[in-house]
Amino acid sequence: MFEDKKWDETFKKRLARHYDEMKWLYSELYHNDQQAFDYFCEMMYEYYEKRSPLLKEWDEAREASPDWYKGNDMLGMLMYTNCFAGNLKGVKSHLDYIQECGVNYLHLMPLLESPKDRSDGGYAVSDFRKVQPELGTMEDLAALADDCHTRGMCVCLDFVMNHTSEDHEWAKRAKAGEKEYQDRYFFYDDWTIPNEFEKTVPQVFPQTAPGNFSWCEEAGKVVMTTFWPYQWDLNYANPVVFNDMTADMLNLCNHGVDIIRLDATPYIWKEIGTPCRNLPQVHTLVRLMHMASEVVCPGTLLLGEVVMEPSKVVPYFGTLDKPECHMLYNVTTMASTWHTVATHDVRLLRHQMEAVFALPHQYTFLNYLRCHDDIGWGLDYEYLKQFGITEVPHKKYLNDYLRGQGYGSDARGELYNDDPRLGDARLCGTTASLCGIEAAEYEKNSWKLDRGIGLDIMLHAFLLTQSGIPVLYAGDEIGQLNDYTYHDDPIKAEDSRYLHRGNMNWDNAALRNVEGTRENRIFKALRQLEEIRAEYSVFESEADTWIIEPWNDHILAIGRYYNGEKLLAFFNFSENEQIAWVNEVEDYYDLVTGEPKAAKAITMPGYSFLWLMTTFNKPFVKKQHPKLERKPVEEAVAAEEKPAKKTAAKKTTAKKTTTRKSAAAKKEPAAKKPAAKKAPAKKAAAKKTTAKKAAAAPAAVTEAPAAPAEEAPKAE
Repeated sequence: MFEDKKWDETFKKRLARHYDEMKWLYSELYHNDQQAFDYFCEMMYEYYEKRSPLLKEWDEAREASPDWYKGNDMLGMLMYTNCFAGNLKGVKSHLDYIQECGVNYLHLMPLLESPKDRSDGGYAVSDFRKVQPELGTMEDLAALADDCHTRGMCVCLDFVMNHTSEDHEWAKRAKAGEKEYQDRYFFYDDWTIPNEFEKTVPQVFPQTAPGNFSWCEEAGKVVMTTFWPYQWDLNYANPVVFNDMTADMLNLCNHGVDIIRLDATPYIWKEIGTPCRNLPQVHTLVRLMHMASEVVCPGTLLLGEVVMEPSKVVPYFGTLDKPECHMLYNVTTMASTWHTVATHDVRLLRHQMEAVFALPHQYTFLNYLRCHDDIGWGLDYEYLKQFGITEVPHKKYLNDYLRGQGYGSDARGELYNDDPRLGDARLCGTTASLCGIEAAEYEKNSWKLDRGIGLDIMLHAFLLTQSGIPVLYAGDEIGQLNDYTYHDDPIKAEDSRYLHRGNMNWDNAALRNVEGTRENRIFKALRQLEEIRAEYSVFESEADTWIIEPWNDHILAIGRYYNGEKLLAFFNFSENEQIAWVNEVEDYYDLVTGEPKAAKAITMPGYSFLWLMTTFNKPFVKKQHPKLERKPVEEAVAAEEKPAKKTAAKKTTAKKTTTRKSAAAKKEPAAKKPAAKKAPAKKAAAKKTTAKKAAAAPAAVTEAPAAPAEEAPKAE
């Protein structure tokens, strides 16, 4: 037992909470290997000891407020470091811009060392302890995280746990014939066992990387490669793999990473005769990692990447008393949203939202429109059958429409991983290009541009209406378009996902402050909606949510209620004017304009939305939001090119602030907001002092004389 260990009392107290369950699960998984479990516990203490005093204070504050990440003021942004700003120092120099976007959750796409020509966008990691050299160092990562923390922002990073690059040290030694390292992967002397696996395991890339195994010439053996031939699947049935990979995860946490995105979570346990997806042992591994993080760094969250239908996604939350992932991607809603854009019919999306609304409020989804990946059409085809829709023809229709090949479509996307044999393909493109903005600007057609921008803003309004954490894909805040230059790069040309992985255009970003530009119209509208969402408690995740029947299959209508505030949200997915046939008795106000608006037979222009609010505790008062500063084009671009000046944050010993805010957290429940938040009356300009805010920014920050920040290197 660990009681006799000369370990820190805080660590022992945390370990005691989980020790019995942890040992039970570990022993069940690894056949009572006590030596491996003892090593696991020693390893956890090693990383607890290495954790900085400031990060430990973050842990204390977040332990006092475990729901710190569930507030309606959370807004995420997803980015590739090199595309956004060249390297980690570049991202750090642009934190003022990120803050201006209202972002307090920064997700950096994979940035650990991987071979340039075989990186899979950073998902083929050759060293989990090093940053890709051109992006910076682990010290740069820690410095960026530190700066984010002083600004009240948290940092998310991908952890690719299913496989390593064939250039990883383990893989190199496995190629050299060392059995200890071959046992960390799935090596076979011939194709007999691999062929048995192939009978039940689906292929991820049937056209570009068929099969689940590859021949390793150096070792003279077959190795499991579920994704690409240069990505070797790890064998988590070997406790050494689990112990060492968990150590790599905790090392990232000790460099300031707050949220670990577990890549390809369902794939991490393999068993012959199964599909090697979503096996029970996967949930055991994730639960063990959850407990390990609560023992070592309880401020850390696990985000699961589970790209599956809802019935297979929800189990990764675990149970309320034995949680697994803190957050999961709302993949099906995203795909159903783009289905609705293409069909102008909300019935599938309404059905999907009803399923989400039926889940416990404690489950937190990350909601998004676009991300680094393609759009896969994993829709509920059983539901669609009643409308005469079958899978293969419908996928073709969706892909045709969103590539601009459907009647009346101005969308501009490209196919990804097209499989003519199965009639299956996925889709790529930025939000703006899929909304028709790219085509409108090419044609110099102002009414099409208005329509495309209207659709873009309406989709973001829908995103912000959902419970959970809304996440923007970097560039969407200014309506960034597709980047076709990847076709000219021999390394990228075969992967159409680079269509929406273009470099951030900082000249275009400067136009957000120029009245009437596409960038300004989208940026201004999104900021207004984001600020409204943060102001009203009806957008809290604890709100009751339901589907409203508008008797019009072009309009999605959603109701929300929390703390005396009731919201009716309407979204017209048709390009034409539609009527929402509702008849609500209360007095409502348009949240965007502040004007009274009756919720009766509402006429909605094409691609528009409405947020109607009524209150039951205090009279409605429209909150004022600061107007954006307007600049001429030349001045705006010049200002953006200058090195950004940042206010130097002189940290105090965070202890005093943590103590004060932790005490505040104890006085009120984490899930509650202070009295001022309950009423929609106008708030003072002072920052919120909720327990959630305390946990989000426990370190005190005082102003010091401004110092020029480093100029961001240009992205290549």
